[in-house]
Amino acid sequence: MSSVISIKNGSVFQHDRLILRNVNLEIGQGEFVYLIGRSGSGKSSLLKTLYADLPAKSGIFNIAGFTLNDIRRKDIPILRRKIGIVFQDFQLLYDRNVEQNLSFVLKATGWDDETKINRRIDAVLHLVGLQGKRKSMPHQLSGGEQQNVAIARALLNSPSVILADEPTGNLDPETTNDVMKLLTEICDNGTTILMATHNYNLILKYPSRVISCADGTISESAK
Repeated sequence: MSSVISIKNGSVFQHDRLILRNVNLEIGQGEFVYLIGRSGSGKSSLLKTLYADLPAKSGIFNIAGFTLNDIRRKDIPILRRKIGIVFQDFQLLYDRNVEQNLSFVLKATGWDDETKINRRIDAVLHLVGLQGKRKSMPHQLSGGEQQNVAIARALLNSPSVILADEPTGNLDPETTNDVMKLLTEICDNGTTILMATHNYNLILKYPSRVISCADGTISESAK
């Protein structure tokens, strides 16, 4: 199995503050991996380093074919076409409808053919079960539907990996199950998912590989 995420002797920093040290991690194509740990343990900082929001200063960080240590600023948008990012608070544009939210991302990542844009939007909305919500404004959607729009947005450019930072943190248990079923299905179709969570019940219900952040480093945990 080829690695879509590879970190060798990595250190994770917030500005000049060391958050995680001696990080070694290999995640293969199509794996579902949980990233667990207390608030402030470094989960979000590790994800931010992987999508180049924080610089990779020490060690070797590779994701989706990119080496992050020497990535140029102009190449970061290209990297983010290869990965999908899902946040706890959805981060939708609340003055635009679902279609416009998705169209904005496609155009920002180089799509300019309106016919192809419309087809891709239809395809991802079908994947997340929101075919009838194309013209809805975010405030007209439930929390689960808003998160599914965020997942659809992450899928737009057919990423090899999705980085999900507490994607169920603001959802009720029933909606959480719906989102987890969707993410599991996406993974089963070959997309790698690295998901930060503090919800240990999810790991019991949807068991998979677990990486733990604690005491300034990461380690493999038992399932």
